[in-house]
Amino acid sequence: MSPEIIFKICNALVLPGWLLLIFLPKWKWSAKIIAAVIIPAILAIVYTYLMATHFFDAQGGGFNSLEQVSALFQNKFIILAGWIHYLAFDLFIGCWEVRDSQRLGIKHWWLIPCLILTFLAGPAGLLLYFLFKFVNKKSLIVE
Repeated sequence: MSPEIIFKICNALVLPGWLLLIFLPKWKWSAKIIAAVIIPAILAIVYTYLMATHFFDAQGGGFNSLEQVSALFQNKFIILAGWIHYLAFDLFIGCWEVRDSQRLGIKHWWLIPCLILTFLAGPAGLLLYFLFKFVNKKSLIVE
């Protein structure tokens, strides 16, 4: 299968998870099973397969320097694996934001911008959630 087709499939795969987190956050399957486990697990399988089958294709590629990472990302399959890494972890963080906000009693409408930003720019969305959490609960403690 081409990297482009895998890219499109994985991008489409995360959308139901994000929609569940935004529109059905209290449904028991949304943030605890489907978006937190099932979708990230499927992405993890694809990621692991891509890394196992293409990691050594990149001459001089590795994780010990920026130059090695740059060499590693000359391979489209490794770029795709990196993208899938983002998709899986951003969705997982979005699930945590939903569960944490529910545990703390933060209104869901506060969370929606955080979820959208986490989907589009992971760490920036997480930072926004931390800011909203501090404004709402005067605490940054993570449990």
